[in-house]
Amino acid sequence: MTVELDIWVRGTPDARTHRVELAPASAGEWRESDVHRLMSEMLLALNRETNPDAEPPPVAMRGFSWIVSPYESGVVVHVEMQIGTVSAGPLAIDEARLTALISRVMKNDEPAASVH
Repeated sequence: MTVELDIWVRGTPDARTHRVELAPASAGEWRESDVHRLMSEMLLALNRETNPDAEPPPVAMRGFSWIVSPYESGVVVHVEMQIGTVSAGPLAIDEARLTALISRVMKNDEPAASVH
């Protein structure tokens, strides 16, 4: 399934739209791994807007705020960080189900290894 990501970088006047391919085709069938991929793609898209020539960094599910909001034809996921925001959707999935899936993904994400 193709998901549209709307990205706004703090200090810029306009948002940009990116599209990512996710599976399975129906958001209603998503599992935690699919939601992890969505959230990762959202964070990476925001990073690409701020650092277009950089290598993609490792993704960690911490250091940002998120919310699932109802929308006319489903829900939209919003992620906010100091550098900007990214929204994905609309997605045809129950708001409470997606919120629960994201909560589990955030809770179960393994912290990146520390380098000392």
